[in-house]
Amino acid sequence: MTAGFHHFVIEQGATFSKVLTLKDSSDAVVDLTGYASAEMDLRRNADSSEVLTLTTGNSRISLGGNAGTVTLTISATDTASMTVDDGVYDLEIVSGGGVVTRILEGTYSVRPNISK
Repeated sequence: MTAGFHHFVIEQGATFSKVLTLKDSSDAVVDLTGYASAEMDLRRNADSSEVLTLTTGNSRISLGGNAGTVTLTISATDTASMTVDDGVYDLEIVSGGGVVTRILEGTYSVRPNISK
């Protein structure tokens, strides 16, 4: 499966929450039951050491089993500390057998918080 591409807009100081539904090439929902974990790293560029990591372990990602959903969540506190800028990310899931699959990659923009 080739990773999809998406651009996210993250509003500084607001809770970011997106539910993605993983589908195969025939548009059938992919059953994520038995997948062990997921990780998404957001960086200003691919080489940046400054990173915000979302994982199933830190509860910023949850997998929806047979519904094929991947829910991404960043708290308002965490988005408030993000720099207004653009960046890159990728999202990987790990099967129970340890196979790592990149399901999504792309860019993101952090828009400034005006109401403080």
